[in-house]
This record gives sequence, C-alpha cells and structure tokens, in this order.
Amino acid sequence: MPTSDPKVLICGAGPTGLVLALWLTKQQIPVRIIDKRSKPGRTSRALAVQARTLELYRQLDLAEAALKHGYAAPGFNFWANGRRRGHIAFKGRLEELTAYPYVLILPQDRHERLLADRLAELGVKVEYATELAGFEQNAAGVRTVLRNAEGIEHTCSAKYLAGCDGAHSSVRKSLGIDFAGGTYSRFFYVADVEAEGPPMDGDVHINLDRTSDFLAVFPLAAAGKARLVGTLANDRPGRIDTLTFDDINGHAIGKLKIAVRKVDGFSTYKVHHRVAERFREGRVFLLGDAGHIHSPAGGQGMNTGIGDAINLAWKLAAVLRGQANEKLLDSYDTERLAFARKLVATTDRVFTLATSDKRPARIMRTRVVPVAVPLAARLPAALRFNFRILSQLALHYRSGPLAEGTAGRIRGGDRLPWIARAEADGIDNFVSLCDMRWQVHVYGDVRPELAAWCAEYADPNDLVLRRFDWSDACGRAGLARHAAYLIRPDMYVALAVPGGDPKAIERFLREHSITFRRMTPSEEPVSK
Repeated sequence: MPTSDPKVLICGAGPTGLVLALWLTKQQIPVRIIDKRSKPGRTSRALAVQARTLELYRQLDLAEAALKHGYAAPGFNFWANGRRRGHIAFKGRLEELTAYPYVLILPQDRHERLLADRLAELGVKVEYATELAGFEQNAAGVRTVLRNAEGIEHTCSAKYLAGCDGAHSSVRKSLGIDFAGGTYSRFFYVADVEAEGPPMDGDVHINLDRTSDFLAVFPLAAAGKARLVGTLANDRPGRIDTLTFDDINGHAIGKLKIAVRKVDGFSTYKVHHRVAERFREGRVFLLGDAGHIHSPAGGQGMNTGIGDAINLAWKLAAVLRGQANEKLLDSYDTERLAFARKLVATTDRVFTLATSDKRPARIMRTRVVPVAVPLAARLPAALRFNFRILSQLALHYRSGPLAEGTAGRIRGGDRLPWIARAEADGIDNFVSLCDMRWQVHVYGDVRPELAAWCAEYADPNDLVLRRFDWSDACGRAGLARHAAYLIRPDMYVALAVPGGDPKAIERFLREHSITFRRMTPSEEPVSK
C-alpha cells in the first residue's frame, strides 16, 4: 500500500525520480512515487553512468550492482574522416582520481529496473498508471489530485512535490515556469547493432567528419555489440519519420568500416536545449529533464538529473527532520540551476562543433581537434582535466551559499577528493560517507579543541568526526595537513578550515541554521 500521507510526493519514475525516492527513504522520509506510464520503460536512450554518479551510488550500496548490470568501457577513441586519430586508455592513468576510472555503459531501462527493485526492497513501490491531474500549495503543504488508469481521482497531501516528469513536465507547465531554449534542426538516430569492425572492440569511439556526419559508438559488451548514435549531414526535418537504418548505413558507419550483421532497434529523435527559469516554486521542485534538456554530447543528461535528486534529497530530509531552516532549500535552485545553465551552454557548443556546416567548425573538427586530442592523451594533466569534466568529478558549488573557506587546493563547494588508502587497512575515505550525514574530516592530527567540540556538540548520528592518516596521496589530491573539512551529506565540502578551529564550523552551521540534536520519539519535525 502506498504511503497515504507522504512527506514528499514524487511525480515521475525515471532515474531522477527513483534516486530521489531512494535517498529520501534511506533517510527515513516517507515518500510516494507515481508515474503516468502503465509500466516501466523498455526504451533506452541514456547509456552512460559517469564516475561521480557511481561515487554517490556507493551511499546506497548501488555502485557494485550497477557495475554488475553494466559494462565498464576501458578506453576512448577519437576518429576524424574515418581515420582513428587518438586512443585514451583509462586504466592505469586515472586511478588516483576515483575508484571508477571509466565510463559505465548501463542502458536506461536496465538502470531503472535496478533502482526500482532496490526501492521496493526498502518498502516503496512505484505506482504506475497514476497521473498528476492537478495540485495547489500553501504554507503548510501541497494538495494534489491523482488520476488512475480508469479515470478515478483521489487526493494526496504532502509537504513537498517533486516534478521529475520529463521534458514535457506537467508540474513545470502547471507552475507556468518558462522553459527557454530551442530545438536543433538536426535530429539524432539511435541503433543497437551486432557488428564487426575496428570500433567494435569494447571502447567508446567518436567520429567527426568534414561533411558534419557525427557518429558515437558506445559498447554494450566487450566486443561485437554497440549502440550507434549519430546525425547525418543531409538530414532534412521532414525525413525524421521515414528514415531507416539503410539510409544511414553508408555514411559515417561505413567510413569506420563497421559491418553490421544485425540491427536490434532503430529510432530517430529531435534534440532540444532548454533550461527552466527556476527549479523551485514554493514547495514544488523541478528535477532532471523537467528542468533542463540538452544534446546527448558527453553523456551528461541522466547523470545531471541524478545529481539534482541527491542534492535535493539531503536538504529536504534536513528540513523535514527539523535540523535545518527551510531557507536551506533555496540552495537547491542556486546550485543546480547554475550547473544546468553551464552544462547546456557547453553541450550546445560541442554539438554545434560536431554538426555545423560552417567553415570554422569544419576546420576545428578536421584539423584542430585531430591534433589536439592525441596530444592531450599523452599529457597526464590534460587527461585528468578532461576526464574530471566528463565524469562530473569537477562539478563544484564554490559560488553557492553553502561554500566557505580554503585549505590546500580544496575550497568550500568542492567534491571531497577520493583517497584510495586513507586508513591503515587500505580502506578509502569514501566508505564513511555512506552514512549520509554531516562529517568533519581531518587528514593528519586532530586539534584537541575540535575533538572536544565534535564530542559535545551533536548527536553522533548526525555529525561525526573522522580522522585519516596523512599520506603523499592526500597532498597530491590537494588536501591540507591537519585542516578540518566539513562534509555535506552529498559528499561535497561545505567548509574548509586550515587550522581546524571548531569555532569556524560552529559559526558556519549557526549562520545557515543547521542544528544537530537528539529528538525524542514524540517530537514531530517541523519546518521553520
């Protein structure tokens, strides 16, 4: 039976909505998740699960399950005009950055089943064939009207409503929030194939062409199976409904010497680039494609929606448990909207470079990029820089309201660096972050005043001090010896304190109205 009076109603059961439900449920926040589809999706456009998403998945022991159901692509290849111009092997070159130095290929339908099954294990089932027919909100909560497949309506009241209902979001439309942007004249084709040829070796392959044919090959197995994603130089808007695989087979696919034996699925779709005017309206939030859509360049879309969900989940949980003022929720819009705008602008530039017929774009993709990519592959610093961007390890909230201080090269708002052997038994420093609570990390010696303050200030179920031995790896990662780092539940640094002074941490928490105290069972968390 669904929760009759959830704290959060989630509209949409794609990866974004499912992750939001999982993270809230793990933090003991009652949720209800609905989807107007009659059953889980069987189509799959999104494939890539980036390293940062896998790091966050460790909080619910999902990373290993995702790896089991997916395929870790060990390398990347760049082609120009049908010639391989550069190869980048991830293994052995990125191990100090993350435990997941690759791109995981996990088709979205399989991904959704994994998330939904884990959610069901926690006692929450997706309510399919249930549509959001309307809602209204006030200072106390959100009253919604839900409609089932038979057209029967009933009401559901919640403290908050999360719109995870895709690019055509009824939540966004009901709020009247502008979804500015546009639609590319080009369209993409997608084909799952069994084939032979150089690009069918289990790596990711990208081909740019002087004629503006673009093709990406994403492996679905170590060899022989892949998803082809591309555009055609002579695609006309009117052809999108009549195009067949035979129409594309002689273009970039043929230039890469891919001999297709079997086509398991083929479709075409239009590409949009849009960002909502805002991601929050009172007690209602927009996440994932409901708030931002862009070209599939770089495999960022699904990962960004998942990042939205985890960013919002800990903040909602803190407010609903009475640990934070409702003002904390404003930071969701500030942090995620800024990233979405930057991402859409970046993917727009990449897509334009790959598909434009204009001479500057042709020169860039056929003369400049073919020289730059192999050079970057040979430079460790350049390789790490580009992988950090692609994998979303470089995503930060430095300009957000929950970011202060600098210690070493790490600033408030940064992702906490991953240290592979942070403890004597070889355990990494991300293991402790599975607790989904605030933490203070010290790499080196803990200042006595800091240890005393952490012991006295809060319930250890909400805030805990973690000390790790100093090592050369800590220094290479940018951490400062003996500094204190206040870590948010979503594994980002909120405050960096070079001297480890607890007064700085206390001030930060006080200014942001974040408190940790043991509540009696009879207490009802309230939003202030």
